[in-house]
Amino acid sequence: MGLLTILKKMKQKEKEVRLLMLGLDNAGKTTILKKFNGEDIDTISPTLGFNIKTLEHRGFKLNVWDVGGQKSLRSYWRNYFESTDGLIWVVDSADRRRLEDTKRELESLLLEERLAGATLLVFANKQDLPGALPSKEIRANLELDNIKSHHWLIQGCSAVTGENLLEGIDWVIDDIASRIFTMD
Repeated sequence: MGLLTILKKMKQKEKEVRLLMLGLDNAGKTTILKKFNGEDIDTISPTLGFNIKTLEHRGFKLNVWDVGGQKSLRSYWRNYFESTDGLIWVVDSADRRRLEDTKRELESLLLEERLAGATLLVFANKQDLPGALPSKEIRANLELDNIKSHHWLIQGCSAVTGENLLEGIDWVIDDIASRIFTMD
């Protein structure tokens, strides 16, 4: 995020935050967004393109961009990087066979100049499923401890039950606020 954007936010004291939610297809991005927003999650189909939700939470206006994760759509992710304050990376904790793909895609994102400085929240989703890897194993598999370029947190969660979604979103907002909204 550019200096101009930071100065603009400080000057206007706007509490607007842009969150980009990415992850492989079927990780649970849309379900997380709908559950957090109190919407019905019974009928969710794969996201072809993107969804944008504007939510009010703790006095912040959250603009959440939920972008489809199919392999054919990933090359378009870069079209959404501009002015991103926080990146929410969603992992299907029960999908062990695609962990290497997940790691590779995340590593690629973290090299993107337009995402430099963005706060990173990793949601280790589907913790409610049998055989789901605990977040500490996801952390090791994704080698999160090697990330020095971004503030990050991994949060085990379940989009279906809503468990730990609020904690993750609160952390990402607090981290962004501590960096951007400094003149309160």
